[in-house]
Amino acid sequence: MNMITAPTLLLDADRARRNIHRMAAKIQGTPVSLRPHFKTHQSQQVGRWFRDAGVQAITVSSMAMAEYFAADGWTDITLAVPVNLREIDRINRLARKIKLNLLVDSKAAVDKLADHLDQPTDIWIKIDVGYHRCGIMWYKTEQVVDLADQITNAEKLNFIGILTHAGHTYHQPGPEEVQRIHDEAVLRLIDLKKDLLDSGIESCAVSIGDTPGCSVSDKFPGVDEIRPGNFVFYDLMQLRLGVCNPQEVAVGVVCPVIGIYPKRGEIIVHCGAVHLSKEGLKLNNTTTVFGLLVPVTDEGWGIPDQSAAVISLSQEHGIVRLPAEMINKVELGSLVTILPVHSCLTANLFDKYQTLDGKMISKMQSK
Repeated sequence: MNMITAPTLLLDADRARRNIHRMAAKIQGTPVSLRPHFKTHQSQQVGRWFRDAGVQAITVSSMAMAEYFAADGWTDITLAVPVNLREIDRINRLARKIKLNLLVDSKAAVDKLADHLDQPTDIWIKIDVGYHRCGIMWYKTEQVVDLADQITNAEKLNFIGILTHAGHTYHQPGPEEVQRIHDEAVLRLIDLKKDLLDSGIESCAVSIGDTPGCSVSDKFPGVDEIRPGNFVFYDLMQLRLGVCNPQEVAVGVVCPVIGIYPKRGEIIVHCGAVHLSKEGLKLNNTTTVFGLLVPVTDEGWGIPDQSAAVISLSQEHGIVRLPAEMINKVELGSLVTILPVHSCLTANLFDKYQTLDGKMISKMQSK
């Protein structure tokens, strides 16, 4: 820690490993498989910790990410965004080497894939169960059946099932509401699956994702795979939702203090939007914060302090509001640690992690 001179992404590796094994234990001995989303950590080394927990298949959010993890030996990868038709050549190159699974939500996408894919490929239909980002609405049964038939009739396409991300769990006030949204999403997919099977589709898997729903749930009846990602690190957003505890948050940003203003009750840190992102979180439904300070020792960090909050970000600067008793203990050049609102976005802004014992862990570089 004493050698840190600039904003540094600090990783508690033990916490992350425990988070991985805890999620894997939920589906142990069941027909459900864990296909974690690797967009959160974007690190081959962290990915190997999942292998240690028995994970054999993964989810990614870009072709660059699929190629990065395929280079480390992952051979069953789902690209969990609607297929980018401008990447057909890139898709074909990777699909010749591994099992690459794609998402569609339109006939136009299926037509293009049918004409240009040169490898047999499993295809998921993306279903919107209430998030309203992308996908076919769960109640548009005829549209989903028609698309599944179109996929089934295409020579190199194999309809595998229906997939959703219930991202509206992130906007709920607490774990009870998260559980309700999760249960509702699962029921909607199960009902849709029944309609597909009744229409003559031979088989249909069900895939769900989102860390809040998968964190609050212990059983997944009717589901074939779960795809949470953020759970490897968690963050302030998950803490606010009540789906994890402070001892499970596994990343923080260590940064130098570069200004102290006691009369304002504020300090300035070298840690801005290019380090934390500008993802904000309302505390007590009033104040928007961009991170909270936590005390750190060699054994990890404690409970985030809501009175020590990042209240404003520019590109390289962060303004932190502190109570008087805390600001009097801060010195120029000292280090503070900030828990991020959204660890996925924060991790994406750094090119490596530093563990509590000073080791460096590389990650995927932006392309």
